Amino acid sequence: MKLGAFSMSLNVKDLKVSKEFYEKLGFQVFAGSMEHQYLIMKNDNALIGLFQGMFEGNILTFSPGWDENAKNLDNFDDIRKIQQQLKNSGLTLTTEADEKSEGPASLMLTDPDGNVILLDQHR
Repeated sequence: MKLGAFSMSLNVKDLKVSKEFYEKLGFQVFAGSMEHQYLIMKNDNALIGLFQGMFEGNILTFSPGWDENAKNLDNFDDIRKIQQQLKNSGLTLTTEADEKSEGPASLMLTDPDGNVILLDQHR
């Protein structure tokens, strides 16, 4: 199962303060904007999403079809295929992709410790 690019999506209290903190760790803004209250920051192949006021808690995020530079992968597992594999393995999904659709879609599940996992396919 190819889950795609991995990032942590962090719920932050103050986007500016968090941006400055992660810049000191060597991260640079890769995408997003202060105006839209989120930034995607990158350090080599490590990705962190900083989101102010968009969700509670932190989320493990995978992006099928993308590499860590948000470049399209030629060979990837579509989210609907991944979804079926997860369901067949007995996992419970909290949200599901429409199996009749194509292209962008997402699903969510929660690990045994309460960590939310988002699979977010953009293409």
